[in-house]
Amino acid sequence: MPAQPVPDNSGSDLLQAIQEMKPVQRFPKGATLIQQGYPATGVYLVESGTVRVLLPGGQRQKQLLEVASPGAILGLSESMVGEKYRITAIAGEETKAVFIGREEFLALLRDRSDLCLRVVRILSEDLHVLYHKFRSISSPPGRPRQRSLNAQLN
Repeated sequence: MPAQPVPDNSGSDLLQAIQEMKPVQRFPKGATLIQQGYPATGVYLVESGTVRVLLPGGQRQKQLLEVASPGAILGLSESMVGEKYRITAIAGEETKAVFIGREEFLALLRDRSDLCLRVVRILSEDLHVLYHKFRSISSPPGRPRQRSLNAQLN
């Protein structure tokens, strides 16, 4: 999944915990933070700047999914389950970000159940947004949506 912005009111303790764990790293414009297809080694918290989140496209081209801004967490879903990164993340301008290795991040969540619940909420909200994006692009205007099986049977 792409960048997960941390909700303003509920995520400040998560952001603070991540910021306290590691120093901020600087990435020049064009630097790769995450490479699609590589094992998920951890998460990045964007502190400043922007990060272009790219999906693999046809003919070795990348498609821009979104531009992540400060407060976004990159690589969260892949790091939670230990999968390969599904996106490429490239600094769109000089960017500062905190990187936390996967095992260290998971240990933080094991030790702090309140932060674990925040991550669950972030991932749930991201899934909700993606569902609505998919739904809006899968049924073009003027084309009726298919009815559910129950509606068809009644």
